[in-house]
Amino acid sequence: MKQRLLFLGPPGAGKGTQASLLCQKQGLLHLSTGDLLRAEVDAGTKLGLEASEIMNSGGLVSDSLVLSIVEKRLIGHNQGWLLDGFPRTLLQALALEVLLEKIKQPIEAVLLIELDDQLLLERLLARGRADDNEEVIRHRLEVYKEKTSPLIDHYKTHGLLKSIKGDGDVEQIAGLIEENLS
Repeated sequence: MKQRLLFLGPPGAGKGTQASLLCQKQGLLHLSTGDLLRAEVDAGTKLGLEASEIMNSGGLVSDSLVLSIVEKRLIGHNQGWLLDGFPRTLLQALALEVLLEKIKQPIEAVLLIELDDQLLLERLLARGRADDNEEVIRHRLEVYKEKTSPLIDHYKTHGLLKSIKGDGDVEQIAGLIEENLS
């Protein structure tokens, strides 16, 4: 099975759930950028303090800061890994490729979990989060499509992209993912 992976998909598609399952089963390092940022902040590292300052002021953490955190986790890591939540744009993907080339750990496969917008809307509304109303969710899905379509095209052009449908139960989807990454 491929060992250096990237998961893409809209909010609510199940990326985090499937990434956790696959990483546990295959012994991969799960690199969720949100979790990585929180871990750096909690540990009080220099990168964490910088990220905390930006997040506390309501800003978005820069691509270079996220890349520094990813690089810190990957240097010297000789087993497989799965990136979940980064990159989100083509510019981020290109910067990530430079980093991965530098450390000689290029991406082997990109898995896109696709789901119908109506099903995504139902899933996200069912979570019951305060900021999850239909208008906000539809906007987030449009932003996702706008930002991610060039990224999807990029990975497709490079022969790295595999797509699966994210509807069905967790085990079925996990099986599809493993089939596509073998």
